[in-house]
Amino acid sequence: MTPRLRGAAFAAPALLWAVVLFWESSRANPFPFLPEALLSQDKLLHAGAYAVLGALVAAALRATRLGLARALALATVVAALYGATDEWHQSFVPGRTADPFDWAADAIGAMAGASAAVLALRGRIARASIRA
Repeated sequence: MTPRLRGAAFAAPALLWAVVLFWESSRANPFPFLPEALLSQDKLLHAGAYAVLGALVAAALRATRLGLARALALATVVAALYGATDEWHQSFVPGRTADPFDWAADAIGAMAGASAAVLALRGRIARASIRA
């Protein structure tokens, strides 16, 4: 499988997760089943959700054999920019607001998730290319 095709295959989960984030952002009360104590920690929820996105984007970029530093930087930027558009999108949803602190939590989570994924995947790509 070519690196470009492998990257496209790895991009599918990232796109699916982005759709889930968009869907949840479109709802006035996206998590009615969560206890109030957890909902009051919304910055942690934002960081966690965007850590997943950052990790998935980084995995897709690493699958294309993009270097570690570039994959980390690009995944962080892509996920953080998506977070910015998501906050803007929320400004049009009744009962939701755009919050720059939520976006900051999104960006921090994106960087953390991308960093974790790049570190976890750094050896796998090298071993796979040696075997090939």
